[in-house]
Amino acid sequence: MESNNSLEDHKLNHYILHKANTRGHANHGWLESYHTFSFANYQNEDRINFGVLRVLNDDRVNQGMGFGKHPHDNMEIISIPLEGDLEHQDSMGNTTVIKEGDIQVMSAGTGIFHSEKNKNNNQFVKFLQIWIYPNKKNVTPRYDQISLDLKDRHNKLQQILSPNPDDEGVWIHQDAWFHIGKFDKEFSSSYQLKKSGNGIYAFVLKGDFTVGNIHLNERDGLGIWNRKSIHINATSEGAEILLMEVPMEL
Repeated sequence: MESNNSLEDHKLNHYILHKANTRGHANHGWLESYHTFSFANYQNEDRINFGVLRVLNDDRVNQGMGFGKHPHDNMEIISIPLEGDLEHQDSMGNTTVIKEGDIQVMSAGTGIFHSEKNKNNNQFVKFLQIWIYPNKKNVTPRYDQISLDLKDRHNKLQQILSPNPDDEGVWIHQDAWFHIGKFDKEFSSSYQLKKSGNGIYAFVLKGDFTVGNIHLNERDGLGIWNRKSIHINATSEGAEILLMEVPMEL
């Protein structure tokens, strides 16, 4: 049982809530995509970005289908597979497959081309594609991916991304930290922001949570700023959440 003081401490005063059913939606037949922020044909002047977080796309690609080769530059691009196998090829010579538990990152820098395809002909592939504005422009393009132990996110926050090559997870050219946690029902945790002036965007992958005093359901997003820490409580069994700490200044 928490005291009234601690409950008051958890109250969020500076936040923006994006319910799952308010996201942009595109169904191209082979691809179904939900856009938290403006992307392609979904344009919403109130949803351009959250700090340096520019794109959060929730994609499902049909069997054997995918994105043809296309260009990017001066963006940090993170892919997080949720189900199935995603085949990646790029102009740096990389050909690889990523699956649940893997994290992929590309620093587009001066420019790259890449393609993404559902590796399998008998199941969907589902993944998040996230774009972050970098803190350095025109860097040499780079690619990296790692496989993480899913047990390391049970009832704790597993770091999957940071600004530091020697730290846990992949790294990017930005003062950002990503964590994923999968929690038993009524398990609570807290997250301390790592850099002053950063905000945090919470995205529910599965189940239900309260973050501070805000109730969240599957695929809801919550952007929070002017906080040094947040309190997270899982309100359903096996609830899973992605936390993205990012600078608020572009």
